Amino acid sequence: MNPVSSTLKVALLSAFLTASCVATAAVSEKEASRLGADLTPFGAEKAANADGSIPAWTGGNTTVPAGFKNGGKRSDPYASEKPLFVITAANMDQYADSLSEGLKGMLKKYPETFKVPVYKTHRTAAAPQWVYDNTKVNASRATLSDSEVKGAFGGIPFPIPQNGEQVMWNHLLAWRTPSHHVDVRGMQTTSNGQHVPTIYASGDFQMPYYFKESNLETFTDDDEGVFWKIRLLNYGPPIRAGEAIVGHESIKPGGGQTWVYFTGQRRVRKLPNACCDTPTPASAGISMFDQTGVFNGTTERFNWKIIGKKEMYIPYNANRLFQRPSEDILMDHHVNPEDMRYEKHRVWVVEATVKDGQRHLSPKRRYYVDEDTWFAVLADHWDANGDLWQMGFSNPITMPDIPATAPPMNFGFYDLISGAWYLDGLLNDSKEQYKVMERYDDFTFTPEAMAGEGIR
Repeated sequence: MNPVSSTLKVALLSAFLTASCVATAAVSEKEASRLGADLTPFGAEKAANADGSIPAWTGGNTTVPAGFKNGGKRSDPYASEKPLFVITAANMDQYADSLSEGLKGMLKKYPETFKVPVYKTHRTAAAPQWVYDNTKVNASRATLSDSEVKGAFGGIPFPIPQNGEQVMWNHLLAWRTPSHHVDVRGMQTTSNGQHVPTIYASGDFQMPYYFKESNLETFTDDDEGVFWKIRLLNYGPPIRAGEAIVGHESIKPGGGQTWVYFTGQRRVRKLPNACCDTPTPASAGISMFDQTGVFNGTTERFNWKIIGKKEMYIPYNANRLFQRPSEDILMDHHVNPEDMRYEKHRVWVVEATVKDGQRHLSPKRRYYVDEDTWFAVLADHWDANGDLWQMGFSNPITMPDIPATAPPMNFGFYDLISGAWYLDGLLNDSKEQYKVMERYDDFTFTPEAMAGEGIR
């Protein structure tokens, strides 16, 4: 394992000292002053690593390509680059310490076709200055008590994390544009390689947590801590046309709500348990609610532990994945490696184990959270028998117009036991891939609005 960084040593010490406290305290003003100094404004190590394979962060990618149109296909700024090397089943032992268990599992399961092409590392993560300013305020103000975030708004809540649960809240509240539209498409692939569309939908998304014109008080009071809103209106496949779903995620445990529109009943129903290992209607029941975006929803069902910070090969700057038609990137058992891009980055490795008295289909999980963006990009899932079951993944892309490096709603998982897999955010054939929107009216994300748009 790579040496534990000085940032992690501070975090582990702080976690030990506060382990007996009900609430996790914010860091001191002195510690917060490191943001923008030896740490990036988001809390990552600003310096390059020892051998220079991870460069220093110098502000990220904020250069918008000529001719870019909002909502159009995003070009690959590194299209001319070739892999530095390719990890295969034959040479994986050489790189094993920098690979997730899921990637190693896929290399072993599909030795002839699955590969990890490693490219030059580009630290493209960026955000507006006001998000950096809010992050610095959050560092010395935000706390975590009984899985509820308090005192955070408009930035990373815990840029200098003290425990694993804080890291996962950083993922949930990571920076992206406050309002956007995506033409959502999902694909299930069976164990014998048959591709089955699960959803074609118009997707609207809003993150009140990042409303620039708002503040901590209005966010927690007016919106009751709802940090994420989603509305999907299905137009395919034919069997699912007309279905719809509206969801709200809250910083308060149990505060989220989800409603679905059933075409057969022509009624809107509130889901009683839109959480955790419940199958999500948006994927036709293929994936669990908390697999959305690698991890989503409440943190209260698990104990969270930081395993360490490591230099690992992870999907990154994956713009190349969306340049070709979807039929070209979908292979029988995985995405075509020619369309994937992996880079070496520092990640927080966080392990989740289900709490006593709780249950989950995957009682043990491990997440790999990028230090620059705070997005979880890989995950390992073990089943109740202790077998490595699934590899979760997302493919973050650089979006300098926002600016951000964030998942364009592209995520999925490989089932290492059955051989089936799922990919959401298959935007290759979409007319609008990721369109930045003006703030939606709040009524847009209500069950009443969804009921009024029912077409079957």
